[in-house]
Amino acid sequence: MLTLIGLLIIIAIVTLLMTGKTSPVIAMSVVPLLGALLAGYSLTEISAFFDYGIKKVANVATMFLFAILFFSIMKDLHIFNPFIRLMVSLTRGNVVIVAMVTALVAAVVHLDGSGAATFLIIIPAFLPLYRRLGMSPYLMLLLMCLSMGVMNMVPWGGPLGRASAVTGIPAAELWQPLIPVQIIGIVASVLVAGLFGLREKRRIARAAQFGTTPYEQDSLLKLFDEESHDTGTEKPQRFLLNISLILLAIVCLALGWLSAPYIFMLALSAALVLNYPKPKDQVAVINHHAPQALSMAAIILSAGVFLGVMDKGGMLESVARDLLLIIPENLVAQFHIIIGLIGVPLDIFTSTDAYYFALLPIVRDIVASAGIPPADVVYAMAIGNNAGTFVSPFSPAVWLAVGIAGVDMGRHLRYSFLWIWLFSLVTLAAGWLLGLF
Repeated sequence: MLTLIGLLIIIAIVTLLMTGKTSPVIAMSVVPLLGALLAGYSLTEISAFFDYGIKKVANVATMFLFAILFFSIMKDLHIFNPFIRLMVSLTRGNVVIVAMVTALVAAVVHLDGSGAATFLIIIPAFLPLYRRLGMSPYLMLLLMCLSMGVMNMVPWGGPLGRASAVTGIPAAELWQPLIPVQIIGIVASVLVAGLFGLREKRRIARAAQFGTTPYEQDSLLKLFDEESHDTGTEKPQRFLLNISLILLAIVCLALGWLSAPYIFMLALSAALVLNYPKPKDQVAVINHHAPQALSMAAIILSAGVFLGVMDKGGMLESVARDLLLIIPENLVAQFHIIIGLIGVPLDIFTSTDAYYFALLPIVRDIVASAGIPPADVVYAMAIGNNAGTFVSPFSPAVWLAVGIAGVDMGRHLRYSFLWIWLFSLVTLAAGWLLGLF
């Protein structure tokens, strides 16, 4: 019963998001409530699920709220314009090179293993460049997700840490054989980015015939862009002070000196004091950007309700367990590879925690009867699943990226899901050829 209800909740929410029939806040607030009531949970229990889910995403929602205000102010002050001009100059406005650089930079920045931090660092810097060249923000997210999915397999990242906790194998020991896969994956992501860049170049040319660009067609931030009239040529205001503030915030974020939400709370405060000394000006600039920030914070908090009901209601674990009851006996020895092949779709139906803490131990025990070592199971499941981390509605970092980039979650799923799944099969093939499983 829990499995059936869990699947119904997930299918209903993903369908609503992908078809755009309702807003994410309504879908993720109401559908889990109906599912929990159908499962027989009391209102008191559902309230406990809500509290758990909200606590899980509170940091991300708070970080988003202050980060979007901070970066919006930096954009108003044209701080990113020199970077845009430099990038345009270095790439000579070449859409293909910009696409390849996006994938490469995302891989480098994601060395810290934090998806939220990578999105916060890259999107505000690259989005104005994409707007200048007319490139779609959905393409930027796709290219980032490809290379971040490969780089996410570092020992200090979440997936290998969870796998280590389940198998007892040190994360660093698990990681070493994965390094060649990561190298192949990064090279592949840059080459794939080049192909997508060629496709985007043709799309830009077609859109130009109608006096528009893919960016204008796809971005939900058009109104904010039009209000700012930022063409990339305006002179930055207090550039050295503001760029130092941005770099300091990024360093603190990367090194973990303070909690991420507090970093952006302090950064926003400093930006307001430096650039808008008068309190009434500070209030005015916050009010100007508040609608966008509050809208996405509300979506992230409603995603917490979804996570709380699915996780604490036992539905994620039930889905993971029951999916394994339909295995033909002759596929036992290859079952970990089969799970790896469908790792990206499974990210839509299970959270990362459920995938590693509920599904991994079951798969490990099933294939152990065929003499398959636990490390092989980890490699097949991790390589196959990691690329899908950043298209899963279960990941708060994805909602953060969607909000900052000014795109729709459902359309991000439609735009990126199939390509990311195909890319995961490439990296999985690399792991198989290297003899990891």
